[in-house]
Amino acid sequence: MSIPKVVDGLMDYFSGAVSRIFGLSDDAYPSTGLQPFSGNIYDKKHDKKHFER
Repeated sequence: MSIPKVVDGLMDYFSGAVSRIFGLSDDAYPSTGLQPFSGNIYDKKHDKKHFER
């Protein structure tokens, strides 16, 4: 390969990296916000029975 082709390849490589780092985001994540609680509430009485001997 000739030197100009190598330099051109390096410039393309680094310019692509710089554009990915500093460019606009292309993520397609859904917007998040307040989510309803759908779990179980901690019950201290129930937990205590489990550890008694």
